[in-house]
Order: sequence, then structure tokens, then C-alpha cells
Amino acid sequence: MQASLNRRQEQVEYLLHAQEQLVGARHYLAWQGELVLPNLGQRVLEIGCGIGNFTGLLLDRETVLGVDCEPEYLDRLRQRYPHRLNLHTFALEANSGDLQELARFRPDSCVALNVLEHIEDDRRALANMASILAPTGAIVLTVPAFPALYGPVDRNLGHYRRYTRASLTRVAEAAGLRVRTARYFNSVGFFGWWFHAHVTRLEVLPPSQIQTFDRWIVPWLSRVERHVTPPFGQSLLAVLENVT
Repeated sequence: MQASLNRRQEQVEYLLHAQEQLVGARHYLAWQGELVLPNLGQRVLEIGCGIGNFTGLLLDRETVLGVDCEPEYLDRLRQRYPHRLNLHTFALEANSGDLQELARFRPDSCVALNVLEHIEDDRRALANMASILAPTGAIVLTVPAFPALYGPVDRNLGHYRRYTRASLTRVAEAAGLRVRTARYFNSVGFFGWWFHAHVTRLEVLPPSQIQTFDRWIVPWLSRVERHVTPPFGQSLLAVLENVT
């Protein structure tokens, strides 16, 4: 039991460190916004909001419901965005029935960026998200792509899996959802992640690499992938909707 608790705390601290590294990755966060924001409505449920790296891009919406299972992350989020009356935070598990309490806000869309892979029962988590959305609401996901890229960093982050379009479609359909669109992105990151997973076996990505990637690679790569959708990538973007 104690070993399990220690491992859990290590993952919480590792994830916090990973989120802090992304605070200054403004080009990558802007790229995420370009891909995700057009699919969201005015009353947004953000699952796994963490310390709020993406939340800041949502604060022009009518309502933002920030959900995370780690109260420490939510404390950091509230410190970053004080006095935001449209921001509400909740310490909840995505695959818990307690998520139903948020139905009172009538969310019209849900976003979960690099979250689903942390949840063992991903089907139940998706079904919970869908159950509190308006019938026409969308669930927007980004998840790590391709099991072949799974390595020490994934393990340290607490990833249960990496996805393909086919595997994500299967779990979505099992949750009563259908895939409106699914596309890979970050084709360059695919090679870097594979290299670290199988050659260097790095357990922590160096901040210098993240900064270099954000400054020199993301600006041109995002422009290229805006016009040419790659057949593979480090990540997978999907928009899901209820089957009607």
C-alpha cells in the first residue's frame, strides 16, 4: 500500500513538472488552440485541466468548468486566474459518478487534452463526459498516438496506453459515441518520441529540447500541417459526438 502511494505521489509531482515545462511553450499552446477551440461551445467542461495551461485560452467563453483529480493543481489554476467569475473548479475523477453534479451548468462541449491515457477505464470516462453534455455537444480530445512510441516518459507520466485512430474509435463507440473527425498531428514529434522511447530511454524530457522544439519547429510545422494532414504523428486529435 505504501509503495503504491509513493508511486502515485511521484507521478503527481512528475506531471506537475511536465505542466510547468509547458507554461512557456506558447507556440505549441497556440497550435493546440488552433486545432481545438473551433470545436468548442460557450459552456466548456475541461477534464484534466491541471494548472491551467490550456484553460487561459477558454476564459473568453461564457462558462468554464475546470475538473482535475488533484486539488494541488486546481490551487495553482486559481492562483493563475483569480477573480474570473466564469471559471469554476472541481476536484473530481472523470470516471466517477460525481461528475454528474456538473450537469447543472448545462455544458455544451468538453475538452480533455492528454488526459484519457491516464484513465484505466477510458470507456467509462468518455461515457460520463457524454452523459452531462447537451445532445449536440462535442467531446474534443488529444491523446498520445501509436503504442510503438510507448517508453519511459509515458510510464512516468502514468499513461496506460497510446492510441491509434482505430483503437480510439473502438472505445468511443463502446461509450455510445461516434467519431466526427480524427487526425494525427505533430509528425516531427513522432520521430523524436520514438528515439527517446527506444534509443536514449530518457525518463524525463530535457527542458532545453522542449524550448527548442517550441521555438524552432512548431511555428513552421503547424503551418505545414494546416494544409497537409500527416498519416502519423506523436498525437491524435479527435472530435466525438453522441450517436443520435
